[in-house]
Amino acid sequence: MSKSDPRDIDEDAILKGLSAEELEKLEYELQELDPENTMLPAGYRQRDQTKKNPTGPYDRFALMDHLEKEAIEHQDRDDLVPFTGEKRGKAFVPKSGSGQIPIEDQITLEPELEEALRNATDAEMCDIAAILGMYTLMSNKQYYDALNTTGKIANTEGINSVVKPDVYKVYPEEPPNDTDVEETLSCIQKNDSGLTEVNLNNIPDIPIPTLKEFFEGMQCNTHVLSLSIAGTRSNDPVAYGIAEMLQSNTTLQSLNIESNFITAQGMMAIIKALGENSTLTEIKIDNQRQKLGDSVEMEIASMLENNPSIIKIGYHFTQQGPRARAAIAITRNNDLLRQQRVG
Repeated sequence: MSKSDPRDIDEDAILKGLSAEELEKLEYELQELDPENTMLPAGYRQRDQTKKNPTGPYDRFALMDHLEKEAIEHQDRDDLVPFTGEKRGKAFVPKSGSGQIPIEDQITLEPELEEALRNATDAEMCDIAAILGMYTLMSNKQYYDALNTTGKIANTEGINSVVKPDVYKVYPEEPPNDTDVEETLSCIQKNDSGLTEVNLNNIPDIPIPTLKEFFEGMQCNTHVLSLSIAGTRSNDPVAYGIAEMLQSNTTLQSLNIESNFITAQGMMAIIKALGENSTLTEIKIDNQRQKLGDSVEMEIASMLENNPSIIKIGYHFTQQGPRARAAIAITRNNDLLRQQRVG
């Protein structure tokens, strides 16, 4: 017998069958709290689970004095093995000698090899050591240079040379984003057909009201296909503007809001709005200042299962369950797209 789908359960019928006491208990369990928001005080992150009446006003200093007094009066546990200071084992006594290799440990080579090694320079000895795998006698650069060349001496320094750090290539820094914010906003509001891609990445001084105006203008824009605001310090008010835009825009295909300050509440609004959007195919939401939490990850997985248009999502799941569900949904969406192309 197959298990019934949890989505087919009639919740209204179950709620009607509950008594007043059971409804009160259910309401107590479903209080609107946010245990994942570390910015809130503890009293707002979880419900009060104490049943006793307070004995008096909270006195932090009295509590600290009481805990310190208890810690001083509490006796330490005895060690399982008492420390006596006794030294065990024998002290190391170096053997006296001239520092030469004992006769029984010496290796006898053929005269030709002994003559060649005796006359070898430090650079040649360095190459030989690298070929024999004695990488501890030289730097990494000397070792790999010797392995990658044949027929000539690769090392210009001897084995006893001072190990120096490798010289790495210096790449120029990425140029700053030169997008004209005001001109771009004006083009979006005018629905300019020549503007199909908007890139505001890493422009940290865009005011929040201006970012909200971007998405207000995007609600009626029919030409912009890609919009990216990564690293713009966007927060929840901007996220709510994105959610409203996604409910009305029917053109945008790619959205990137990575590396911002959007919290779980703002991201939840965006994810729920994606359930009503059928044109967006790619969204990137990773690397927010706060962790989004389990409830948001579950909502992302549910959204992907019910939205066949999204074929790419940029987010690193922390929970195995939502990660697996999202992977299956993305694979299914790509298969559907492939079938449409073939058909």
